[in-house]
Amino acid sequence: MRFKTLAAVAALATVSFAAQAHGPTRQKVSQTIEINAPADKVWAVLGNFQDASWIPVVEKTEGKGGNEVKATRVLTLKGGATVEEELAKYDAEKKTYMYRITKVDVKTLPVNDYSSTIEVEGDGAKTKVTWRGAFYRGYMNNDPPPDLNDDASKAAVLGLYKAGLDNVKAKAEKGS
Repeated sequence: MRFKTLAAVAALATVSFAAQAHGPTRQKVSQTIEINAPADKVWAVLGNFQDASWIPVVEKTEGKGGNEVKATRVLTLKGGATVEEELAKYDAEKKTYMYRITKVDVKTLPVNDYSSTIEVEGDGAKTKVTWRGAFYRGYMNNDPPPDLNDDASKAAVLGLYKAGLDNVKAKAEKGS
């Protein structure tokens, strides 16, 4: 009987320790917008990995490799910060691509191990664009400061997505 009790105590201690040692959880966010323009017109705005001018905070995009897997780009943001990214998947026919951030200062975007997918789905004169991301917060240890916690990371990414998609909508609908 005593052995069962000690085993139970040991199991409880292990569970308790594991809970304390738990680091950040991968966050997932998604933003969708409906655009009153055909999918080809929308894809023309955001389908070139080497041109991120549709993202309002981006001042300049420089890259190499075009839209081929492993292509890279450096986004220079207004204010001078940079974000380095690599294309992981690209399908022009399906109007979708996936990329990863390979280098960013968490003061610029409070994320780690960030990957993102953009999908364009047309239905005649209307198009739905979805921008999804998965990442860890900016501070990878326990007890993050408020500006690098899960909520701050999600808010920053969702703000970026909303501004970017609103801009795609404005550009694609212009003149249509």
